[in-house]
Amino acid sequence: MITAHRGDVERYRENTLAAVRSAVEAGADRVEIDVRVTRDGRVVLLHDATLERLWGDDRAVAEVDWAEVAALGDGDDRIPLLADALAVVAGTPATLLIDMSDPECAAPAAAVVREVPDANVAWCGDLEAMRRIRELDTDARIWLPWDRRDLPSADLVAELRPDVVNSAYIFLSPALVEAAHAAGARVACWTVDDEDVMRWVLATGADAVTTNRLRVLQRVVAEGPESWKSAPRPALLTYEELEEAVAVAHELARWAVDYTSSADLGVIRTKAHAADHVTAVDVAVEQHVREVIAERLPGHLVVGEELGGVAQPGTPCWYVDPVDGTANLANGMPWTAFSLALAIDREPLVAVVGDAWHGQVFGAVAGRGAERDGVPLELPPAESASLTGTMVSTELLGHQAWPGMYAFFDALRDRFCTVRMMGSGTLSLTGPAAGRGAGAVIDRFSPIDHLAAALIVREAGGVLLDDAGNETVWPAAGGILVARPEYAAELYDVWSTARG
Repeated sequence: MITAHRGDVERYRENTLAAVRSAVEAGADRVEIDVRVTRDGRVVLLHDATLERLWGDDRAVAEVDWAEVAALGDGDDRIPLLADALAVVAGTPATLLIDMSDPECAAPAAAVVREVPDANVAWCGDLEAMRRIRELDTDARIWLPWDRRDLPSADLVAELRPDVVNSAYIFLSPALVEAAHAAGARVACWTVDDEDVMRWVLATGADAVTTNRLRVLQRVVAEGPESWKSAPRPALLTYEELEEAVAVAHELARWAVDYTSSADLGVIRTKAHAADHVTAVDVAVEQHVREVIAERLPGHLVVGEELGGVAQPGTPCWYVDPVDGTANLANGMPWTAFSLALAIDREPLVAVVGDAWHGQVFGAVAGRGAERDGVPLELPPAESASLTGTMVSTELLGHQAWPGMYAFFDALRDRFCTVRMMGSGTLSLTGPAAGRGAGAVIDRFSPIDHLAAALIVREAGGVLLDDAGNETVWPAAGGILVARPEYAAELYDVWSTARG
């Protein structure tokens, strides 16, 4: 089913009779329109609360009488009444989908619809508005608004009895489609204007798509399922979701820094071997991270060092190492870090590293740069392009030397470059972004331990290379090298030669 968003907006001004009529004539199954109420109680087609964007009048429509609203524009290019739009759709196969963001519009709009015999309408918009429509009309066809990554509760579905679950496309998932269909509802997706996203939405199983590009969507639908299968999943967050993710990440990092530096370690246990430690702090920090993310960002996944987890395609996933450097913590060495990174598939979006013993929080957002305690991190030019006289960090592979490590040491020694192994891969990789050394090498990359640091270095202007010499923030396999730009080529040559 194809829904024309605010009418045929590629040809006519949105929410006008011309736009509604053109969408119907073009074969749209549904025509979505927005409603507002004037000061004297007339229900009109308008999305915004004010008249400014489309009609050049900065007043709120709720403060203007219908006579003044009707005088704006000319011919069909003016703000119509809901009753007029109902008349345009009457007798056609199309459904008028009435959208409202203000719950106060529900009762007046429902009253207008009741005056039209056999009005072919459905309702979408604000959740509270949909509750009011359900109270007013037990037979109303309601689209349940859904802008979360978890699933609607059984209680909410039972309360609204929706015909359709209406999801923003970035929240769409096979699980949502399956749950909606199991509840006897269809799934709609809004507002989809990109062709590949249209194909992906259709391949996921959505029953209806809302678009501003009516004819493009009609062509994509006509292509059929075989052409939809190869469409890539759009790896996106909403602006609000991204901002909340950034806030949550920084709050968790600050909490972890404070907690780790003061908490009782409890009984220290081992996992794979005697050098693989875990403390009560590790478990408590990761559990807290999971609880906060579940509450603040429902539907997001967590993969952690202590409690596991599995990423799923197209779903936001947090990678957390609650204490990177647990052996240090267990042995009284104040050099550990909290690492947390958000990614969709293999695209990192948000990162924080908490340096527990310096009381610092490093952060980065993809495309926005990196910072330390709110101060931007930008690598200044180095005085020399040689590794001579600098410092490089690395870490053991578990509790053992990695293949080529001793040759790596020898080559750096010959260059009078000092090597440090401090016991935290997260802090070793973050170091160059913080001005701590020329670079670092980790011979086996893990997103749990290293992704947050890698994104921070990239956003600070550092160079990241995999063991084949390709620039990457997330190696497909093997290790990772981070360095200040001046040292990257020489350090990579040392690393690759040492590994043979």
